[in-house]
Amino acid sequence: MSAILRRPDGGRAVLVLGASGFVGGHVCGAFERAGWRVAGVARTRPATATTYEIHELDLVRAEPARIAQLVRRHRADVVVNAAGAVWGVTADEMDLCNRDLVQRLVAAGPPRLVQVGSVHEYGPAPRTGITESTPTAPVTPYGRSKLAGARALLDSGTDGLVLRVSNVSGPGTSPLSLLGMVAGHLAGGGTEPLRLAPLLAHRDFLDVRDVADAVVAAAESEATGQVVNIGGGQATSVRELVARLVELSGRRTRIVEAPVAGGRPPEAEWQRMDIGLARTLLGWQPRRTLDESLRDLLSSAVRAAAPTMSASAHP
Repeated sequence: MSAILRRPDGGRAVLVLGASGFVGGHVCGAFERAGWRVAGVARTRPATATTYEIHELDLVRAEPARIAQLVRRHRADVVVNAAGAVWGVTADEMDLCNRDLVQRLVAAGPPRLVQVGSVHEYGPAPRTGITESTPTAPVTPYGRSKLAGARALLDSGTDGLVLRVSNVSGPGTSPLSLLGMVAGHLAGGGTEPLRLAPLLAHRDFLDVRDVADAVVAAAESEATGQVVNIGGGQATSVRELVARLVELSGRRTRIVEAPVAGGRPPEAEWQRMDIGLARTLLGWQPRRTLDESLRDLLSSAVRAAAPTMSASAHP
């Protein structure tokens, strides 16, 4: 096992891939608050200014030598892979972003690598809860590509950890996700009913800032070559969560659940992550409630909608 040692000047350095993304941006902030020297890599720069350096690079096409050059340039003790693809892309694109990128990261020879993985690497879960020993049998292209990325790290012998993260909410949630879409509809002031596929699932949800704290804990840990579950630790009804989001918004929005024409029959998925290993190995556990996460999601959606609403009011 290898611990991250402080430099003579007391600093530690991290290179975060996917730094302009939803999770990656929060990860960068968490490392800064923990006293690390931060640099990021992203295809495009974040919309808001950062206090750390961002390298614009298409990681999907970057050679291992280019990634290794950035690691050396910043004297990075740890590389965090928060890059990836989930919505609005093909299965082949998911493989490029979620599997092939990790293979090239491993080839670049990072001193330590923290891979932000996904609960969807497990596939259908038992109601007893998902532990790190639960068999992996993903049923979606996303889950399969993320699992292949995790195996690329674990099979390589590279110093590092795979964090299998549950469904993420909080400020900046993608509008392509279910909660992000609902929050965007509420923030936009729409009066039309919101039509959704049947909300039958129970899933494990976690605030993005708790995810970022877990990544820092993993970077600072001596543990290596393992999978660690990072989640809220409870199965939450998606229907109840959407209803709570509407309630917190103060709007009288009607939710209409209807199967998608020609789509697959709705599944009553059930998901709860056992996070006992994260507590003992990383000293981590979630600190934010779902209500806090939903309130901050709504606030960020309102801020994002403000320029659009202002422009429409002044043609």
